[in-house]
Amino acid sequence: MEAQVFTPDSKRFVLHRSAGTHGSDRRDPHHQYLVCDIENGCSLSPITHEVGATAPSVTPDGRYCYYIVDETKINGGRLMLKRVGLDGSDRQTVMVVDSCLPGTRFHPCHVYSLSTLSSDGKRLATAVFLGDGHTDEPPYGLLVFDLERATVQLVIQGPTWGNMHPQYCRSTDPAASHDILIQESHGYRGNAQGQAVGKPDGRGTDIHVIRDDGTDFRTMPWGRDGNERCQGHQCWRGRSTWAITSTHTHQPPEAQLIEGRPLADAGHLGLNTPGAVRNDLSRSFPPKYFFDMTADRTNSPQGEPAPPLTIRAYFYHFATDIAGRRLITDAAPLDGGGRIFLADLGREGEDPLSNFRFLLNPHNGPYVQGGCHIHPFLSPDGSLAFFNSNESGLSQAYMVCGLNAVT
Repeated sequence: MEAQVFTPDSKRFVLHRSAGTHGSDRRDPHHQYLVCDIENGCSLSPITHEVGATAPSVTPDGRYCYYIVDETKINGGRLMLKRVGLDGSDRQTVMVVDSCLPGTRFHPCHVYSLSTLSSDGKRLATAVFLGDGHTDEPPYGLLVFDLERATVQLVIQGPTWGNMHPQYCRSTDPAASHDILIQESHGYRGNAQGQAVGKPDGRGTDIHVIRDDGTDFRTMPWGRDGNERCQGHQCWRGRSTWAITSTHTHQPPEAQLIEGRPLADAGHLGLNTPGAVRNDLSRSFPPKYFFDMTADRTNSPQGEPAPPLTIRAYFYHFATDIAGRRLITDAAPLDGGGRIFLADLGREGEDPLSNFRFLLNPHNGPYVQGGCHIHPFLSPDGSLAFFNSNESGLSQAYMVCGLNAVT
């Protein structure tokens, strides 16, 4: 949902086949990226043919798509950063990394399925595994490619960066355009082969911002207080320097959408970081959309059913338009297929979401680890919505038109 796959005019976007909602198998010969031309009957034109193509990002001017061909293995292989026109022409290899990263002993492998481009189109970032195949709790890292100089820099690394979700700030301000939103999964560790092991620590994931030269490490004011936990879904609010996350709280048992701004890190304190500025966007969610959750609840030693537990809200994935004025989100209960809502954003840091509109039930299967996640997002102009569903028996991408007429 945070992938940069659209042209700025909202007329074309990149999607892929033979994949899941969290990426693809880099060994799958059927995996391929295609350009969907909405105005031409949603016609599909392949733009990649290489096995291992992953992590696409469309340039801010809508002319090109960068992607990585992952031919890496632990301590070997290569990754190739490529660029191609959205019409399939002018394919170029920008850079090949087939040895240790400059100034380090790390050979990158297992490229993350997402990349992100700076708003000026000059830098691309993605995440990689940095383990040597022998050491437990190996590091993961964030790579930043200078696209004009064809160089790469490892800007942060460590064992807690295994699911980084890097996202460049979309602001065109020269300073803000160097900021990258990243996710730190405290307690999650990889084994020597990079497979996730262990459990999160008691306070869970937190979200940071780092400048793309590795300096100015900051914290988002979310979670880490023993009650609120970050789900690990977050994105910038359009082109602003505000970002939004979805939470879990124990008391009350719900999941809200909270916006905030980065501030100086004080030791992974999350919402208790000094100077925190937060805004509960979903506090205005209409009661008519609340739901009851009664499964596996009893109120006596004899196992008598407990009274229904009314949940105020339980939001999961979400995204905004590029102007930061419209938001789409999925919400529980997901075992019944899910719900997708559209809402309006007001003043940054002050107003709650308003004008909630129920769009549809995507009839998705049970929300389980590794399953089809709905992941709704908007076209840059906010007129189109997209989501995943396995209603047909296969995970498919769907589009909703005419959002400007939805009242």
